[in-house]
Amino acid sequence: MANLRRIRKVRKSMPTVEGAGVHLKRAFGFQHVPEFDPFLLFDEFHSEKPEEYSMGFPFHPHRGIETITYVLQGEVRHEDSLGNRGIIRPGEVQWMTAGSGIIHQEMPQGDENGALWGFQLWANLPASQKMMEPRYQEIKSNRVPELLMEKGLKVRIICGEVNGVEGPVREIITDPEYLDVTVPADENFSHITVPGYTVFAYVIEGSGRFDKEKDPCAFEVEGGRYLDPAEGCVIGPETLVLYGDGDSIEVTAGDKGIRFLLISGKPIAEPVAWYGPVVMNTKEELKVAFEEYRQGSFTR
Repeated sequence: MANLRRIRKVRKSMPTVEGAGVHLKRAFGFQHVPEFDPFLLFDEFHSEKPEEYSMGFPFHPHRGIETITYVLQGEVRHEDSLGNRGIIRPGEVQWMTAGSGIIHQEMPQGDENGALWGFQLWANLPASQKMMEPRYQEIKSNRVPELLMEKGLKVRIICGEVNGVEGPVREIITDPEYLDVTVPADENFSHITVPGYTVFAYVIEGSGRFDKEKDPCAFEVEGGRYLDPAEGCVIGPETLVLYGDGDSIEVTAGDKGIRFLLISGKPIAEPVAWYGPVVMNTKEELKVAFEEYRQGSFTR
């Protein structure tokens, strides 16, 4: 733990509406490129009101990216232009590599109480892989290792490796890590990270400190305000921490514990041309993509 990562920025997720009227909380998106490279967008969908999500995301195209959906409550039904269809249930993950092009729809449904909760992450693809063949990695809950560590720490490993245990999502070009971490009250979680990689954490329950040396109260969050010192400067739900460079992170849970997602990946460092659900390297490539979509030749 020679070079502990320091907090670079704290962001509060902000309400937005996407698809046919789905209410989301967005932690980062289009205007934050290339700050989160190789990642493009991160949304949380969390509601007990079906009218806020049941309209879903009707058929739309994707090219040049990967979309990663992780569900905690309710389910997301999906189908696409290649004939694939299925349901993403609690604890499950869909890692979709759109590559050269796919047209799909995602339709959320709440549980018996109307509750829906999950996350969607968009990851960029390098120019050499943007036109690769589309593919899915559909991961059932029982395939996600749940590592029980000392002092009650728990880590679900979707992608990456912890203590020699590897997650089921593999062979992703940006070498990502995606962990669901639960830390009991007042306990610490330490984790090795790859120097030079982008690393961020997103708090989903509880609260904690993500940097022992820097005061997060000093970091401006979305909306022009600062974290409230009356809260002890700990970071709570619906808040994202973007780290600076280093080879490890350390998180200390608050008095009620904390649960957060920890995500990292290798930056691509290429030009980004982005319009809607298509992300390429040049405006000309975007023009070609949407012209093919209009002509019906978008998918290969």
